[in-house]
Amino acid sequence: MMERPMSEIAFTAEVKAAQEKRGSRSSYARMEQRGDQGPWRDDVTPELAEFIGEQDSLYLGTASKDGQPYIQYRGGPQGFLKVLDEHTLALAEFAGNAQYISLGNLSENNQAFIFLMDYPNRRRIKIWGTAEFVEDDPELLHSLVDSDYQARPERVLRFHVKVWSPNCPQHIKQRFTVDEMALKIKKLQQCIAELEETNASLRKQLGDVARELATREPGSELIASLLTETPKVEKGCGTD
Repeated sequence: MMERPMSEIAFTAEVKAAQEKRGSRSSYARMEQRGDQGPWRDDVTPELAEFIGEQDSLYLGTASKDGQPYIQYRGGPQGFLKVLDEHTLALAEFAGNAQYISLGNLSENNQAFIFLMDYPNRRRIKIWGTAEFVEDDPELLHSLVDSDYQARPERVLRFHVKVWSPNCPQHIKQRFTVDEMALKIKKLQQCIAELEETNASLRKQLGDVARELATREPGSELIASLLTETPKVEKGCGTD
């Protein structure tokens, strides 16, 4: 008996019909017939764990019992989403605007979805599963909190991974955080400072040669003055 493809969590009968109508179904069908799960996995691999540890935000999808969807942005320090084991993720729920939409949705419908976006490197990961909030495990909550992060933890969101899959980078617009840009700017400033230092050293060497030339060759004072003239600069480029 052929193993049920993991992609079926997303490829429902209606989705397959849409693929068939628009010409993409055959390639997915061949993958399923071969028993090839392709990029679909049901365990947290070391590569996924590394990717998760680099993220400082995610999008959490839930739905009410009636199917009304809701997407919530979650953010924190880098690596705030933790891997508990190869099938379980968790994060600390911080105090917010007290709407409790995700909490209410999960109390009546435990189906959940996590969307991870790495904007600088144009990578994204989709994770299907179930989830629940845990409010009676202070030890677990404490283990998920970064002591340097200024926020008040209230409860744990525990996510059970069913299937995950990477998504193509097409159309992902690169975005960078303030911290990421600060690091890049610092490197550029260091590079500019080194170039300015090298430029000043070369100008000094050129000036020494020009002055030596002026003492030896009559009428070369004009050449010497042109070689040693330094343009006026209001501010050092990139150093302020």
